[in-house]
Amino acid sequence: MDFPLPTTLVMNNGLEIPRLGLGVYETAPGEVTRNAVREALRVGYRHIDTARIYGNEADVGAAVRDSGVPRGEVFVTTKLWNDDQGHDAALRAFDASLSRLGLEYVDLYLVHWPVPGKRLESWKALEEIAGDGRARSIGVSNFMAQHLAELLGEVSVMPAVNQIELSPFNQQRAARAVCEENGIVVEAYSPLTRGQRLNDPVVAGVAARTKRSPAQVLLRWSLQTGLVVLPKSARPERIRENAAIFDFELSADDMAKLDALDEGLATGWDPRKQG
Repeated sequence: MDFPLPTTLVMNNGLEIPRLGLGVYETAPGEVTRNAVREALRVGYRHIDTARIYGNEADVGAAVRDSGVPRGEVFVTTKLWNDDQGHDAALRAFDASLSRLGLEYVDLYLVHWPVPGKRLESWKALEEIAGDGRARSIGVSNFMAQHLAELLGEVSVMPAVNQIELSPFNQQRAARAVCEENGIVVEAYSPLTRGQRLNDPVVAGVAARTKRSPAQVLLRWSLQTGLVVLPKSARPERIRENAAIFDFELSADDMAKLDALDEGLATGWDPRKQG
């Protein structure tokens, strides 16, 4: 049986982004991160998502370089942390991230959070970074509808991506609508609800019907909703399990049941509270 679903999406700058990525948030620096990235690349992931605040950029870069996978085939993302926001500070922070990664460029650089009073200055710095080619794409993270509305009135370069917490239990419809109107790809982090809803009876029922794990059901929902999805794990068996989501399909009834689960669940700090 054929389950046609693109493994990449085309961003508004014409470049492609792989729809499945490995997140390394809270993955310990050193061999834990290196081994996770190596295993992900070995089994077919081509997208790795890190950030300055994660403390493991150097290990991500080392694993990418040592993987044997050509650099041009691996999509690497990192992010500008809050303490580094503002125009000049953002430029310095990007240089430091690129140095830690040991790469000539990143595929995507994101403003990690919409820091009041600094996020627009930070964005202007990212536009300059994109202009010199050291970040092939730029975007934002944790920007809700109100933050996007403010930003989009000031941009010279449209954000290519908005990375937000997203699952059937937190569907972020308002932010997604703004992104869709402006051709901004939406990336889902914490798509597995940090384990908080893996035992939900609706998810369990869909998993039983499809003979897949609850985690695979949640990740497949993200793909069929049109998202890029970034599950996080350092365990090889989970990394492999999370990749096995392109060879089955959720029915329209399954999707409707999952779509009805939205409760606005935020498993971390909720950016909807940010002015």
